[in-house]
Amino acid sequence: MRLIVGITGASGVVLAVELLKRLKQIDSVETHLVITKGAELTIRDETDFDIFDIRRLADCVYDVNQPDASIASGSFLVDGMIVVPCTMKTLAGIASGYCENLLLRAADVCIKERRKLLLVPREMPFSPIHLRNMKELADCGAIIMPPVMTFYNTPATIDAQINHIVNKMLRLFNLPDTMVEWQPKSNA
Repeated sequence: MRLIVGITGASGVVLAVELLKRLKQIDSVETHLVITKGAELTIRDETDFDIFDIRRLADCVYDVNQPDASIASGSFLVDGMIVVPCTMKTLAGIASGYCENLLLRAADVCIKERRKLLLVPREMPFSPIHLRNMKELADCGAIIMPPVMTFYNTPATIDAQINHIVNKMLRLFNLPDTMVEWQPKSNA
């Protein structure tokens, strides 16, 4: 399986790092990574991760301004793309077909080739414009998955929340995950 992972400058880049770590452990997955300049700033501001260590988690890494990259072409076969976290600017660019950089072009290719596109928008509350763009993309086949906290799994830590969200991403691509399925509490 080939997956493109795009990281934008929204808050929550730790989700992308955890996703890349998990994908690295799956031998059958080849990852292609695009990191925006905004993401590099957010990585620096929100985490202790080194950008070079993050790049090493992927099989192939592209410059966001590399228009001739293989992932910019529909003839390069991929199983899908995950943009995590996804800024509203990126979401709007994808929704309007505005392919000003490689990340936007790769997402556009996924839509035109009818490949799975998972967007993990990090914003709240959503404005009517955000919702319109999300609906437009959902109508085009994209999956919109805001990283919403869950409580039915009784998470004790932020890491447990991150793990749950990453498991949901993996499940959407039929990849191995460690998610514990919800079970109702006994009435006993």
